[in-house]
Amino acid sequence: MRQQPNSGFTTKFRNTGGKEVAVQMGEFDNVQYTGVDMGGVPVLDNIKKVSMVPLIFLIFYEVSGGPFGIEDSVKAAGPLLALLGFLVFPFIWSVPEALITAEMGTMFPENGGYVTWVASALGPYWGFMQGWMKWLSGVIDNALYPVLFLDYLKSAIPALGGGWPRVLAVVVLTIAFTYMNYRGLTIVGWFAVFLGVFSIIPFVVMGLISIPKLEPSSWLVVDIHNVSWGLYLNTLFWNLNYWDSISTLAGEVDNPKKTLPKALFYALILVVCAYFFPLLIGTGAVPVERDTWTDGYFSDIAKIIGGVWLRYWVQAAAALSNMGCFVTEMSSDSFQLLGMAERGIIPEFFGKRSRYGTPSVGILFSASGVLLLSSMSFQEIVAAENFLYCFGMILEFIAFIRLRIKYPAVARPYKIPVGTVGSILMCVPPTILICVVLALASFKVMLVSFAAIVIGSLLPPLFGYTEKMGWLRFSTSAALPDLFALNRDSAQSLVH
Repeated sequence: MRQQPNSGFTTKFRNTGGKEVAVQMGEFDNVQYTGVDMGGVPVLDNIKKVSMVPLIFLIFYEVSGGPFGIEDSVKAAGPLLALLGFLVFPFIWSVPEALITAEMGTMFPENGGYVTWVASALGPYWGFMQGWMKWLSGVIDNALYPVLFLDYLKSAIPALGGGWPRVLAVVVLTIAFTYMNYRGLTIVGWFAVFLGVFSIIPFVVMGLISIPKLEPSSWLVVDIHNVSWGLYLNTLFWNLNYWDSISTLAGEVDNPKKTLPKALFYALILVVCAYFFPLLIGTGAVPVERDTWTDGYFSDIAKIIGGVWLRYWVQAAAALSNMGCFVTEMSSDSFQLLGMAERGIIPEFFGKRSRYGTPSVGILFSASGVLLLSSMSFQEIVAAENFLYCFGMILEFIAFIRLRIKYPAVARPYKIPVGTVGSILMCVPPTILICVVLALASFKVMLVSFAAIVIGSLLPPLFGYTEKMGWLRFSTSAALPDLFALNRDSAQSLVH
C-alpha cells in the first residue's frame, strides 16, 4: 500500500495476550488484512439485536421515509423528468451503493461501518476523514427533519411558521427523539416499522381514490429548456442516498452476514415504490402547477383528491415519517462515533454505552449538531450535506475497489457477482454523478464544505497532541478483530 502521511497521533491496540501496543497512526499501510470473524465483535448479552423486519424499516428511514421531500423534483423539472428520475436514478446510484454496502457491511460487521472499510484500505488517517465527513453530512441531514416536520404542520398551526414558537418546537422535538435513541436501538427499529406502515397507508388510499381522476397525458409533460438541474439532481440525490448508513449499525444486527443483504434488497424495492407511485398519483390526478410543488405539497394534493380528512392523515403521516427519519439517522450517526472510538480513531469516551447499550456521548454530540444547524433553509441543508456526502462516497468507492484488487481471496459472506473490472465499471456512473453534483454546488456551499474538510484534517494532529499531554485516551477494543494485523502470518494466509 502507498505510504500515508503521518496523522500525528497514536492508537493503542491490544494483542492476543492483552498487552497494549502503541502504534503511530499512518503506520498500518504495509500490513495485510486477513478477514473479520464475527466472534470478535463486542457483544452485550442483555441487549437485543435488530432482526430482519425492523432492519428493513431502519434502512427505509435512513434513505427515504416516504415521498415527503420529493416535491421539489416536480418543481425543478416537471412531471416526466421527476418520474423518470425516480425510476432511473436508483440504477445509477442506489443499486451500486446498496450492493457495496451489502458486501462491505458483511465483510466488516461492526459499528465502524464505512469508516472501517476506508481505514482498512487506505489507513486510519483516511478512515478518520471518512468518519468526519460522513458524520457531518449525517448531522446536517438530520437537521432537515424538524424543518420538514414543522413545514407540514404550519398550515394547521401557523405559529410554527417562524419565530420563537418554531425554535422552541425544534428544541422540544430534538430532545424527545434523542431520548428515544438513548432508550435502545430495538425500540427505534420497531418504532420505525409502525411509522413506516402508518406513513405508507394514506398514499395507498389516495391512489385508490384517484384512479377515476388520473390523466396519463399529464405524466408526459416536460420542458427541457426550463429545468433547474441543480435543484433536480440534489433532490434526487438526497432522496436516494445514505444506503451505507446502515453499516454503522452492523454490530447491533442479528446475524448481519445473512440479514443485511436481504434487508437492503427489500428496502430498495420499498423505497422506489414509496417515491414513484405517490408522484404518479400527484401528477396524474391533479393539474400540475410546478411552482406549487414544494415540501409539504402532498398534503394539499390529498385534500384535492380525497378531502380534508385525507389531508390531515397525510400531514400526520409526514410528521411521523420525519420522526422516523430523525431517530434512525441519529442512531447511525451516534453508533458511527462509538465504532470509531472502539477502533481507536477518536477518543475512547465516545465508546461509552448507556445501560440500554446505546452510545450516550455520540447521541449527545449528534443532537447538539442538529440544534446548531436547524436554522438553515431546506435547500441549503440538502446542498451542504450532499457535497460532504459526495467526498465520503468517493473514499468508499476507492476502498471497495482497492480491497477487491489487493485482497480478492479474503472471505466475503456476500460478494457482488462481478470481477475486478466489473467492480470498477459499477462505480463509474455514480462517480460521474458525484462530479456533476459537486460542480452544480453554489459557491457558499463549496466554501462551507471545504472549510469543514480543512477543520477535519487538523483534528488528527490535535488528537495526537492531546494524547501526548495525557488529556485524551485512544484505544482499540480488545474484543474487535485486528484489521491491521501486526504479524506477517496474515500476508501468507492470503497466499496459501
